[in-house]
Amino acid sequence: MNVVTNNKWIGERTIRPDGADKVTGRAAFAADTTMPGMIWGKVLRSPHPHARIRSIDTSKAEALPGVKAVVTARDVVDFPIDKSVMLGIQDMRWMCRNVMAREKALFPGHPVAAVAATTEAIAAKACELIEVDYEVLPWSIEIEDAIKPDAPILHEFLKFEGKPSNIAGRIEVKKGDIAQGFAAAEIVVERSFTTRPVHQGYIEPHACLVSVGADNKTTIWSSSQGQFMVRAMTAHLTGISQSDIRAIPAEIGGGFGGKTIVYLEPLATLLAKKSGRPVKMVMTREEVMRATGPTSGSKSTVKIGATRDGRIVAAQGTFYLQAGALPGSPIRGAVGCSFSCYDIPHVLSVGFDVLSNRSKVAAYRAPGAPIGAYAVECVLDELAEALKIDPLELRLKNAAKQGTKAAHGPVFPRIGYIETLEAAKAHPHYQAPLAKLQGKLQGRGVASGFWFNAGGESSAQVNITEDGNVAVTTGHPDIGGSRAAIANICAELLGIDYRRVSVLIGDTATIGFSNLTGGSRVLFASAMVVTQSAEKVITTLRERAAKIWEIDPEAVKWENGAAHPASPNAGQFEPLTLAELAEKAPQMGGPIGAGVQLNTEGAEGGFGTHICDVEVDVELGIARVVRYTAVQDVGRAIHPGYVEGQMQGGVAQGIGWALNEEYIYTRDGKVDNPGFLDYRMPVCSDLPMLDTVMVEVPNPKHPQGVKGVGEVPLVPVMAAVANAIHNALGKRFYSLPMSPPKVLEALEPT
Repeated sequence: MNVVTNNKWIGERTIRPDGADKVTGRAAFAADTTMPGMIWGKVLRSPHPHARIRSIDTSKAEALPGVKAVVTARDVVDFPIDKSVMLGIQDMRWMCRNVMAREKALFPGHPVAAVAATTEAIAAKACELIEVDYEVLPWSIEIEDAIKPDAPILHEFLKFEGKPSNIAGRIEVKKGDIAQGFAAAEIVVERSFTTRPVHQGYIEPHACLVSVGADNKTTIWSSSQGQFMVRAMTAHLTGISQSDIRAIPAEIGGGFGGKTIVYLEPLATLLAKKSGRPVKMVMTREEVMRATGPTSGSKSTVKIGATRDGRIVAAQGTFYLQAGALPGSPIRGAVGCSFSCYDIPHVLSVGFDVLSNRSKVAAYRAPGAPIGAYAVECVLDELAEALKIDPLELRLKNAAKQGTKAAHGPVFPRIGYIETLEAAKAHPHYQAPLAKLQGKLQGRGVASGFWFNAGGESSAQVNITEDGNVAVTTGHPDIGGSRAAIANICAELLGIDYRRVSVLIGDTATIGFSNLTGGSRVLFASAMVVTQSAEKVITTLRERAAKIWEIDPEAVKWENGAAHPASPNAGQFEPLTLAELAEKAPQMGGPIGAGVQLNTEGAEGGFGTHICDVEVDVELGIARVVRYTAVQDVGRAIHPGYVEGQMQGGVAQGIGWALNEEYIYTRDGKVDNPGFLDYRMPVCSDLPMLDTVMVEVPNPKHPQGVKGVGEVPLVPVMAAVANAIHNALGKRFYSLPMSPPKVLEALEPT
């Protein structure tokens, strides 16, 4: 594909199409949806971390005036545990047990029943009337406890090394001969690290409204990262045919990977079917924190060997990631991404998927990769210190580049990692001296990171309206700015003002199948199908003009929003604009439009390098980030404002993960901080302005040079902050978060 370089709209900071609606409150989110006759659904959740469900008696709840339906696991399709049923990356065996506890309640907050009633209060009261006979079982929360030989087993049918185990899976990537590599090393650094589970922290809780007709025709309005995912999972879990379900995406108030699976939609569907009434369900913040996916906590060991001149010869990583109560932690990201920034001849990276009595984890922005980068980049910093090499120079000396074979398999094409290192090294931030303040110590750290990025199935439709404007429909919920970027691309291709392009998100009945908004895939994939659709439309426009002028279509070119004769030899004709051709459409062959559906390929991984300055108050133990610069190879910035926003958002989340955020559990195995008052996410006053540097190394496999940008910005952050704190204090932290009690403890005299 030829990458477009001379642009009018691509690369411009055009006004975002959803901006006015969101700041004025007109944008409609899932919780804003209502229907006549609507009733409310509520979920009864287990109070126990681990308990066998002997029986459930719903008779008192069903007898309560106002209650219209009650569902339990008996109503959810059961997927037997002896055969995997995959839907994308999710196994329906685990999803059916996650949306409703079946044999056992596996974590505090696990749904055991759901009620629909005429008011929320009645539904909540009915939940209290449901009698559940539990056999409380031993439980484990932490990785260390879950993998002990005598640990309570969550699922007897899952075996590791031939016996029941809480280790649900293992993956490995390797390159070269690790023993040979370490034999050649002159200096080796090996360290172990832990991280705590952190929540994606989206502001909008999960919400849905579901209507089911007597003929099973079902409509779902919900907050999700993929309406086709909602349709498919709901169909699998309720037994309703996919062709009878229409899933409509609402505006989404954040997801970051946490809305790539369903929680409420199947339950609301079953309640609506039983009651014959539309059912609305909205989670409270406490329910979100107790029962939806945080990312994994982890336990990792990383060992890196190098020669005295700074050449890395061997790297080994072992990563244990918590899956929660059901299999599926992001070990692929930790194992596959951790060493991918570097050209290392000998690599062995192994990951273990560990079960414990926590809510099932969900994706969180480059899932697994930030955990791996935290360990690897901290060890690299220690290695640079031991070798007396500037940390960016060490990375430059070992940087992956075109032709490098990554441990996880691919040989890199043209990539921009070295450019990010060079840009960071040359940046005024890296050159500036650190301030010296009384009672406070400052330090600077750097780190790099990689994320795979993805392609996948996408669909688009481009239609010319009767008044000569453009309506584009794609199939992906817009989380990171895809509508604005698609408007820029479509305007560029058609040669018109971007304000003449409307971009809509179709539902499952109005657009072809499109995969999730996730994996940094959406603009990469949707730009491909929109480009091909627009090219088909341009072909039609040229044919219409040729017919009017009575010349060959090959003698017509499309330029600046109009058809022109391709050369003086084609004839002397006044240009025909898009509006003029649209007006003539009824007489010249009818409506003008085209659609394309593709399983897109050619996504390339993304790289970033970050610089972080911290200031540590030695009396209070508070570490604050006072300056931060994120450098990233963004491919081609279609809408620079949104790219910067993605970079800044990832950094903000990573700073929270590094310094404050963590799930805290009580002694009885329950989350003790299930709300934003006690779960400490960064707010504006906690952060400096976050500087961004966009390095543009276009992806040659994409018509506009697009690479995914949304996930890379989170990957290096925790390591950059940890390395900065070490630079300030001379002490290293091998556990996150680096909260004030931990900092004070480290500062105590030994």
